[in-house]
Amino acid sequence: MPEVKVQLCQVGPSTSEAILPRGHQVLVDRPEAKGGADKGPMGGEYFLTAVGGCFMSTLLAAIKAREAPVTNVRTDVRGVLAEDPTRFSSVSLLVRADCEDGDLLNRLVQVAENGCIMVTTLKRDIEFSVSAEA
Repeated sequence: MPEVKVQLCQVGPSTSEAILPRGHQVLVDRPEAKGGADKGPMGGEYFLTAVGGCFMSTLLAAIKAREAPVTNVRTDVRGVLAEDPTRFSSVSLLVRADCEDGDLLNRLVQVAENGCIMVTTLKRDIEFSVSAEA
């Protein structure tokens, strides 16, 4: 079964560097108010970015494949936090675009919703585990 791997390495007291496939690298950190150095977004911010980025790339591919007259596409991603433990209790996406045909835009958004790996993962159960090696 195919898989995607990312490795994170500590590069500071509170900062990690994520080394991603295809040679990309990004920093992950906490804000100073939470004891971090604020050298990069927090994991939760990356989580919402990943959801929105995956959705947008899938939506833009659907628009391109259909040569649809849709431009100036933007997606607002909103995560609502809950506590005990702190987590996202909901995530919502709001798509705005220049498109004269609202039905077409809604169909394209549905295609992206059904094709985005992040959205389809979040809408279903996922096996999750954490382990450690010394």
